[in-house]
Amino acid sequence: MTTIETDSPHMTSFAIDTPGIRIAPSLLSADFSRLESDVSAVERAGAEVLHIDVMDGHFVPNISLGVPVIASLRKRSKLLFDAHLMISEPKRYAEAFVRAGCDHITFHIETTDEPGAVVDHIRGLGATVGICLNPTTPVSSIESIIETVDLVLVMSVWPGFGGQKFIADVLPKVAELRARLKREQRLEIDGGIDPTTIGAAAQAGADLFVAGTAVFRQSDPPAAMLELLALARSAANA
Repeated sequence: MTTIETDSPHMTSFAIDTPGIRIAPSLLSADFSRLESDVSAVERAGAEVLHIDVMDGHFVPNISLGVPVIASLRKRSKLLFDAHLMISEPKRYAEAFVRAGCDHITFHIETTDEPGAVVDHIRGLGATVGICLNPTTPVSSIESIIETVDLVLVMSVWPGFGGQKFIADVLPKVAELRARLKREQRLEIDGGIDPTTIGAAAQAGADLFVAGTAVFRQSDPPAAMLELLALARSAANA
Protein backbone atom coordinates (compact mmCIF):
# COMPACT_ATOMS: atom_id res chain seq x y z
CA MET A 1 0.00 0.00 0.00
CA THR A 2 1.09 3.57 -0.56
CA THR A 3 0.99 6.30 2.03
CA ILE A 4 -1.76 8.82 1.42
CA GLU A 5 -1.43 12.55 1.88
CA THR A 6 -3.76 14.15 4.39
CA ASP A 7 -5.85 17.13 3.47
CA SER A 8 -4.46 18.99 6.50
CA PRO A 9 -0.65 18.75 6.56
CA HIS A 10 0.86 19.47 9.96
CA MET A 11 3.81 18.75 12.21
CA THR A 12 3.08 16.90 15.43
CA SER A 13 5.03 17.55 18.60
CA PHE A 14 5.45 13.91 19.58
CA ALA A 15 6.25 10.53 18.02
CA ILE A 16 4.25 7.71 19.53
CA ASP A 17 7.29 5.44 19.83
CA THR A 18 8.93 7.87 22.28
CA PRO A 19 8.83 6.47 25.85
CA GLY A 20 7.53 8.63 28.69
CA ILE A 21 4.56 9.36 30.93
CA ARG A 22 1.93 11.49 29.19
CA ILE A 23 -1.64 12.69 29.61
CA ALA A 24 -3.92 12.54 26.57
CA PRO A 25 -6.80 14.97 27.20
CA SER A 26 -10.01 13.56 25.76
CA LEU A 27 -11.81 15.81 23.30
CA LEU A 28 -15.14 14.21 24.19
CA SER A 29 -15.18 16.13 27.48
CA ALA A 30 -14.22 19.51 26.03
CA ASP A 31 -16.72 22.33 25.52
CA PHE A 32 -17.91 21.79 21.95
CA SER A 33 -18.76 25.47 21.61
CA ARG A 34 -15.09 26.36 22.16
CA LEU A 35 -13.04 23.38 21.02
CA GLU A 36 -10.18 25.44 19.63
CA SER A 37 -9.61 27.39 22.83
CA ASP A 38 -9.94 24.32 25.07
CA VAL A 39 -7.45 22.34 23.00
CA SER A 40 -5.08 25.30 22.66
CA ALA A 41 -5.04 25.75 26.43
CA VAL A 42 -3.80 22.23 27.16
CA GLU A 43 -1.41 22.36 24.21
CA ARG A 44 0.22 25.52 25.58
CA ALA A 45 0.53 23.76 28.95
CA GLY A 46 2.57 20.98 27.40
CA ALA A 47 0.10 18.37 26.15
CA GLU A 48 1.50 16.30 23.30
CA VAL A 49 -1.47 14.04 22.51
CA LEU A 50 -5.17 14.69 21.98
CA HIS A 51 -7.44 11.67 22.40
CA ILE A 52 -10.39 11.68 20.01
CA ASP A 53 -13.25 9.27 20.75
CA VAL A 54 -15.21 8.33 17.64
CA MET A 55 -18.50 6.50 18.32
CA ASP A 56 -20.92 5.12 15.75
CA GLY A 57 -24.05 4.32 17.79
CA HIS A 58 -23.62 0.68 16.77
CA PHE A 59 -20.51 -0.81 18.38
CA VAL A 60 -21.20 1.50 21.32
CA PRO A 61 -24.57 3.01 22.30
CA ASN A 62 -23.67 6.61 21.56
CA ILE A 63 -22.62 8.86 18.67
CA SER A 64 -19.81 11.42 18.93
CA LEU A 65 -17.89 13.69 16.59
CA GLY A 66 -16.77 12.81 13.08
CA VAL A 67 -14.45 13.71 10.24
CA PRO A 68 -15.48 17.38 9.62
CA VAL A 69 -14.85 18.40 13.24
CA ILE A 70 -11.46 16.69 13.29
CA ALA A 71 -10.43 18.25 9.97
CA SER A 72 -11.35 21.72 11.22
CA LEU A 73 -9.49 21.29 14.50
CA ARG A 74 -6.44 19.86 12.72
CA LYS A 75 -5.78 23.27 11.18
CA ARG A 76 -5.47 24.78 14.66
CA SER A 77 -3.32 22.24 16.49
CA LYS A 78 0.04 20.48 16.24
CA LEU A 79 -0.89 17.85 18.82
CA LEU A 80 -0.72 14.20 17.88
CA PHE A 81 -4.33 13.25 17.09
CA ASP A 82 -4.96 9.88 18.73
CA ALA A 83 -8.22 8.60 17.21
CA HIS A 84 -9.99 5.88 19.17
CA LEU A 85 -12.44 4.28 16.73
CA MET A 86 -15.28 2.78 18.74
CA ILE A 87 -16.95 1.72 15.53
CA SER A 88 -18.02 -1.53 13.93
CA GLU A 89 -16.06 -1.21 10.68
CA PRO A 90 -12.68 0.40 11.43
CA LYS A 91 -11.05 -0.77 8.21
CA ARG A 92 -13.79 0.82 6.12
CA TYR A 93 -13.54 4.25 7.75
CA ALA A 94 -9.89 4.56 8.80
CA GLU A 95 -8.80 6.39 5.65
CA ALA A 96 -11.32 9.18 6.19
CA PHE A 97 -9.92 9.85 9.65
CA VAL A 98 -6.32 9.80 8.46
CA ARG A 99 -7.21 12.25 5.67
CA ALA A 100 -8.86 14.48 8.27
CA GLY A 101 -5.54 14.68 10.10
CA CYS A 102 -5.45 11.82 12.60
CA ASP A 103 -1.88 10.64 13.19
CA HIS A 104 -2.77 7.49 15.07
CA ILE A 105 -5.74 5.11 14.79
CA THR A 106 -6.76 2.64 17.49
CA PHE A 107 -9.46 0.07 16.79
CA HIS A 108 -11.17 -2.52 18.98
CA ILE A 109 -10.19 -6.18 18.79
CA GLU A 110 -13.86 -6.98 19.40
CA THR A 111 -14.83 -5.54 16.00
CA THR A 112 -12.96 -7.87 13.65
CA ASP A 113 -11.94 -11.45 13.02
CA GLU A 114 -8.98 -10.27 10.92
CA PRO A 115 -7.10 -7.77 13.09
CA GLY A 116 -3.87 -8.25 11.14
CA ALA A 117 -5.53 -7.01 7.97
CA VAL A 118 -6.82 -3.92 9.78
CA VAL A 119 -3.36 -3.21 11.21
CA ASP A 120 -1.79 -3.49 7.75
CA HIS A 121 -4.46 -1.25 6.23
CA ILE A 122 -4.05 1.53 8.79
CA ARG A 123 -0.27 1.40 8.59
CA GLY A 124 -0.53 1.57 4.82
CA LEU A 125 -2.43 4.83 5.19
CA GLY A 126 0.61 6.35 6.89
CA ALA A 127 -0.72 6.31 10.45
CA THR A 128 0.52 4.49 13.52
CA VAL A 129 -1.88 1.87 14.83
CA GLY A 130 -3.19 0.65 18.15
CA ILE A 131 -5.46 -2.11 19.38
CA CYS A 132 -8.02 -1.69 22.16
CA LEU A 133 -9.39 -4.20 24.65
CA ASN A 134 -12.66 -3.80 26.53
CA PRO A 135 -12.55 -4.35 30.31
CA THR A 136 -13.22 -8.10 30.18
CA THR A 137 -11.35 -8.85 26.94
CA PRO A 138 -8.21 -10.87 27.72
CA VAL A 139 -4.69 -10.20 26.49
CA SER A 140 -4.82 -13.52 24.64
CA SER A 141 -7.28 -11.98 22.17
CA ILE A 142 -4.49 -9.85 20.64
CA GLU A 143 -1.80 -12.53 20.68
CA SER A 144 -1.51 -12.59 16.88
CA ILE A 145 -0.87 -8.84 16.54
CA ILE A 146 0.59 -7.65 19.84
CA GLU A 147 4.08 -7.33 18.36
CA THR A 148 2.85 -5.46 15.26
CA VAL A 149 1.02 -2.53 16.85
CA ASP A 150 2.43 0.75 18.14
CA LEU A 151 0.05 0.99 21.09
CA VAL A 152 -2.28 -1.12 23.20
CA LEU A 153 -5.25 0.61 24.81
CA VAL A 154 -6.94 -0.90 27.86
CA MET A 155 -10.45 0.31 28.61
CA SER A 156 -10.97 0.87 32.32
CA VAL A 157 -14.65 1.65 31.73
CA TRP A 158 -17.11 0.28 29.20
CA PRO A 159 -16.79 2.34 26.00
CA GLY A 160 -19.53 4.68 24.89
CA PHE A 161 -19.94 7.25 27.65
CA GLY A 162 -17.70 9.65 29.55
CA GLY A 163 -17.59 10.14 33.30
CA GLN A 164 -17.82 6.47 34.32
CA LYS A 165 -16.22 4.95 37.42
CA PHE A 166 -12.76 3.40 37.04
CA ILE A 167 -12.76 -0.42 36.88
CA ALA A 168 -9.78 -1.46 39.00
CA ASP A 169 -10.11 -5.09 37.90
CA VAL A 170 -8.28 -4.20 34.65
CA LEU A 171 -5.02 -3.38 36.45
CA PRO A 172 -3.63 -6.95 36.36
CA LYS A 173 -4.20 -6.88 32.59
CA VAL A 174 -2.27 -3.61 32.36
CA ALA A 175 0.61 -5.19 34.28
CA GLU A 176 0.54 -8.26 32.03
CA LEU A 177 0.71 -6.08 28.95
CA ARG A 178 3.52 -3.95 30.34
CA ALA A 179 5.60 -7.09 30.70
CA ARG A 180 4.88 -8.04 27.09
CA LEU A 181 5.31 -4.73 25.29
CA LYS A 182 8.55 -3.33 23.91
CA ARG A 183 10.07 -0.02 24.97
CA GLU A 184 8.79 1.71 21.84
CA GLN A 185 5.21 0.49 22.30
CA ARG A 186 2.83 2.64 24.30
CA LEU A 187 0.38 1.30 26.88
CA GLU A 188 -2.66 3.55 27.09
CA ILE A 189 -5.52 3.42 29.59
CA ASP A 190 -8.89 5.08 29.13
CA GLY A 191 -11.76 5.49 31.56
CA GLY A 192 -12.23 7.00 34.99
CA ILE A 193 -8.69 8.41 35.13
CA ASP A 194 -8.52 11.14 37.79
CA PRO A 195 -6.25 12.10 40.73
CA THR A 196 -7.50 9.14 42.78
CA THR A 197 -6.94 6.45 40.12
CA ILE A 198 -4.01 7.54 37.98
CA GLY A 199 -1.39 6.41 40.49
CA ALA A 200 -2.54 2.79 40.49
CA ALA A 201 -2.71 2.79 36.69
CA ALA A 202 0.83 4.17 36.47
CA GLN A 203 2.17 1.64 38.95
CA ALA A 204 0.59 -1.14 36.86
CA GLY A 205 2.58 0.08 33.86
CA ALA A 206 0.41 2.41 31.78
CA ASP A 207 2.30 5.34 30.29
CA LEU A 208 -0.38 7.19 28.30
CA PHE A 209 -3.43 8.27 30.29
CA VAL A 210 -6.67 9.39 28.66
CA ALA A 211 -8.37 11.97 30.87
CA GLY A 212 -11.56 13.74 29.91
CA THR A 213 -13.67 14.93 32.81
CA ALA A 214 -10.57 15.19 35.02
CA VAL A 215 -9.10 17.76 32.62
CA PHE A 216 -11.67 19.62 30.53
CA ARG A 217 -14.45 19.67 33.14
CA GLN A 218 -12.22 21.30 35.76
CA SER A 219 -12.04 25.03 36.48
CA ASP A 220 -8.43 25.16 35.25
CA PRO A 221 -7.89 22.39 32.64
CA PRO A 222 -4.14 23.02 32.12
CA ALA A 223 -3.49 22.89 35.87
CA ALA A 224 -5.62 19.75 36.20
CA MET A 225 -3.65 18.08 33.40
CA LEU A 226 -0.32 18.99 35.00
CA GLU A 227 -1.47 17.65 38.37
CA LEU A 228 -2.37 14.32 36.76
CA LEU A 229 0.99 14.22 35.02
CA ALA A 230 2.86 14.81 38.27
CA LEU A 231 0.87 12.12 40.07
CA ALA A 232 1.47 9.58 37.30
CA ARG A 233 5.19 10.28 37.15
CA SER A 234 5.52 10.05 40.91
CA ALA A 235 3.68 6.73 41.03
CA ALA A 236 5.62 5.27 38.11
CA ASN A 237 8.92 6.15 39.81
CA ALA A 238 7.89 4.96 43.28
